[in-house]
Amino acid sequence: MKYFVATILTKGKKEEIGLYAENKKEANNYAKLKYSGIIIKVVEAPEPIDLKLKKIKDELFSNLKKKKIKPDALIAAIRQLAVMTNAGISIHDSLHEIANATTDEALKTVFTKVADDINSGHSFSAAMENFRFEVGNLTIAMIQLGEKTGNLDEALYSLANMLEEIRANIVKFKKAMAYPRNVMIAMAVAFTVLISYVVPQFKSIFEELHADLPLPTVILLKLEYLFNNFGPYVLAALTIAFMTFKYMINNNKEIRYGWHQFLLKTYLIKNIIMYSTLSRFTLVFSELIRAGIPIAEALATAIEMIDNLPLKKKLQSVIFTVEKGGTLNKGLEETGLFENMIIQMIRAGEDSGTLDTMVNKVAEYYKMRFDAIIDGLSEAIEPIMLFIIASLVILLALGIFLPMWDMGNAVQGR
Repeated sequence: MKYFVATILTKGKKEEIGLYAENKKEANNYAKLKYSGIIIKVVEAPEPIDLKLKKIKDELFSNLKKKKIKPDALIAAIRQLAVMTNAGISIHDSLHEIANATTDEALKTVFTKVADDINSGHSFSAAMENFRFEVGNLTIAMIQLGEKTGNLDEALYSLANMLEEIRANIVKFKKAMAYPRNVMIAMAVAFTVLISYVVPQFKSIFEELHADLPLPTVILLKLEYLFNNFGPYVLAALTIAFMTFKYMINNNKEIRYGWHQFLLKTYLIKNIIMYSTLSRFTLVFSELIRAGIPIAEALATAIEMIDNLPLKKKLQSVIFTVEKGGTLNKGLEETGLFENMIIQMIRAGEDSGTLDTMVNKVAEYYKMRFDAIIDGLSEAIEPIMLFIIASLVILLALGIFLPMWDMGNAVQGR
């Protein structure tokens, strides 16, 4: 946002008022809506230092207070909004009504502020842009679709269905992860107890031997020393490191890009991210095409809601190909993300004039692949879980029993 100074003549006096806007035209319109009087001129100006400091302070505290809306509350609110919009109630009144009725504080705050921004002359999607973190990219993409097509209620119904589908996949994912997670927590607790209370009992015996201890025993003793002497500090350091890393990912695009790239190379996670992203992208894209939005514009809107930066960058190249006069199937093929079968389907859709239908079929295919991954998640994680459990058991067994065997051999004179 740029800083502008508007000179306004009101009651025979000139006033200079600072305001933020994307461009001069928007600043002029905003000044007309908000302030009474004759606008003499609106010029871009350097932002005052005190306002800069205030802005940084406000952003810092707003980032700390940011809180995502609960999925169930957002889905219910979107459905209500779709019904009220279809009934002819204005967006402003609908948002206020939902905000007053909800018990979700984050939803109440977002919808109230969005309603106020709409009352100030902003569009629904532009007002929602300020709350991308709270409502998600998909919500904003579908609202933009509704505004472009003039069928906001239909777009909101579709959005609610998609959010419900995503919510169902998340619940399914959590259920699939419940057993492995509980087993790993139990193992971590057991290992911590053994390191903290059992290993120290053997430590004095091992020290009396004055002999070279095997590597597993040395590792156990080092862990015991670390746990019992620096446990709280290690926990605090890990917490600080996690929070710092999370902050850097959220605020540094290069670090976030590198992290997303790493996730795309990680076992199992890469497939979950890949197919969930492509499923949502093709689903939104098919809705846009079906509504008659030009391909380049539909691509831009659908790509905007993608969270993974490397995938987003690859798909953005498709827009350049289409804008230069290339075919959609060629652009998608150049990304290297789509299978040959998918490219053939898109080509057939372009040639026959049924692109929206074909893209919708592609979306269904990716949804099927994503559901298959979620359904087989427990089986896929089991080898990793068994490897970790086996490693811990072997470390404990060898670390404690190898020196005991050496003691037994020494007593027998071997």
